[in-house]
Amino acid sequence: MEAIQVAQSTGLKITVIGGGSSYTPEIVEGFIRNYDQMPIRELWFVDIEEGKHKLDIVGNLAKRMIEKSGLPIEVHLTLDRKRAIEGADFVTTQMRVGLLAARKLDEHIPIQHGVIGQETTGPGGMMKALRTVPVILDICRDIEELAPNAWMLNFTNPAGIVTEAVLKHSKVRSVGLCNSPINFQKFLAAEYQVPEKDVLPEFVGINHLHWVTSAIVRGEEKLPELLDGGKSYTAKNVPTLGWDADFLKSLGAIPTYYLKYFYMKDTMFTDMKASLEKDGTRADIVSRVETELFELYKDVNLDVKPKQLEQRGGAFYSEAAVNLMNSIYNDKRDIQALNVANGNTFDFLPSDASIEVNCVVTGQGPVTLAPKNVPEHVKGLMHAVKVYEKLTIDAAVTGDRGIALQALAHHPLVPSVDVAKKVLDELLEAHKPYLPAFFK
Repeated sequence: MEAIQVAQSTGLKITVIGGGSSYTPEIVEGFIRNYDQMPIRELWFVDIEEGKHKLDIVGNLAKRMIEKSGLPIEVHLTLDRKRAIEGADFVTTQMRVGLLAARKLDEHIPIQHGVIGQETTGPGGMMKALRTVPVILDICRDIEELAPNAWMLNFTNPAGIVTEAVLKHSKVRSVGLCNSPINFQKFLAAEYQVPEKDVLPEFVGINHLHWVTSAIVRGEEKLPELLDGGKSYTAKNVPTLGWDADFLKSLGAIPTYYLKYFYMKDTMFTDMKASLEKDGTRADIVSRVETELFELYKDVNLDVKPKQLEQRGGAFYSEAAVNLMNSIYNDKRDIQALNVANGNTFDFLPSDASIEVNCVVTGQGPVTLAPKNVPEHVKGLMHAVKVYEKLTIDAAVTGDRGIALQALAHHPLVPSVDVAKKVLDELLEAHKPYLPAFFK
């Protein structure tokens, strides 16, 4: 608690790694709204040279938003990561190694080999992890040296893999988070027309592979009713293809929309392939949306988060991050769905595996709440994907192609070793500038 006690007398220093992200206005809006509970003294946005132009654009919008609020928050824009991290109370990460051009390769290349091409799931997710994990661990070394009491809140995808890598290979106090749980909470509150504080969904699983196994609304269990009505939720970055109602009832849980890639593999692949041939994949769409957003951000008269940001696909990421900071800083002891170490929560997964479940958030960090309902038929898929994730982390840290091949060959979405090898070789070569460990 040392860092938080100091911050309470001097004000918080918060560092945003990947400050040039198009999501930045949302997190700034959250800081402004919560200033009475989180008195921020310094807000540092840091990026790399390739992202400097975006950092300048979005950083100046952040400054205008703060100026309009009248709050005494100093905003700093920098390429000096160490300076930005030094003495920070919270460090958030929202970065993409290789930028959107890399995401495009992650999505396009697998599809050309008959495999789902998605930025966090399957081969694309693996490549994003291989590029990202070494950079995140390098950031962790800076935090260990310059801000040892800081909390690192990671919502860089693939969030579960990145969080687990930090837990295993650093001493940094870290929590991973995703916008999928907060999206479901908002969906549930809207469905029953109640405030969000009156709903409590239970999440069982790992990042982008979880199931809602309970949905309490004002003290009443609503899951059977939701399943009978065939209710589900989705996000901008996942096609809105419907679930089979009979399957949902027999599943006894509401799957996250990312599970469509597993339960509806053929349909999702067909949709992806058609999209690639017509308008491009999600990466192409996001690129166009980002271009429009940054044109908006350039407007010197703009001093609020534009509504168009919600089209970006990651709505409420930043709200989740601000909520988590607020709860740790103020020892709120509320319940949030987070990516944390398994411990003994799931006896079929390693204790150091990253899982996504409800936690009570205290001033000392999250305390896991053991789920009351873990359907037997979801355990196998969770275990299989977790083995792939562990191997992916090992490959990212070592640069071992053999481990990378094992990770991809054992992923449920990859049909054969032959396909795994072809996809792996092509993706590694395509991302060579960002994978020095694999090309020693």
